[in-house]
Amino acid sequence: MKSEKPISPLIEKSYQFAIKIVHLSQSLISVEREYVLSKQIIRSGTSIGALVRESEFAASRADFINKLTVALKEANETEYWLMILLIQIF
Repeated sequence: MKSEKPISPLIEKSYQFAIKIVHLSQSLISVEREYVLSKQIIRSGTSIGALVRESEFAASRADFINKLTVALKEANETEYWLMILLIQIF
């Protein structure tokens, strides 16, 4: 019997964050008619989890560090777009 590897909290949290970002983006488009910020938020917000998942199979330690560093940068960018959105809508 193959034992399953437990899911990393970082992978789980970045996945759940991406799901919330998708819902936010859908709401922005349908309710607020906000297309520009919606595209930016969905791009940066969902790439965090993708980069975290990619880091699991990094070719080297340097590749692993690079992928997580880029994920951190994407998280920072997502925070920036969310701050602009917060000011714009409220």
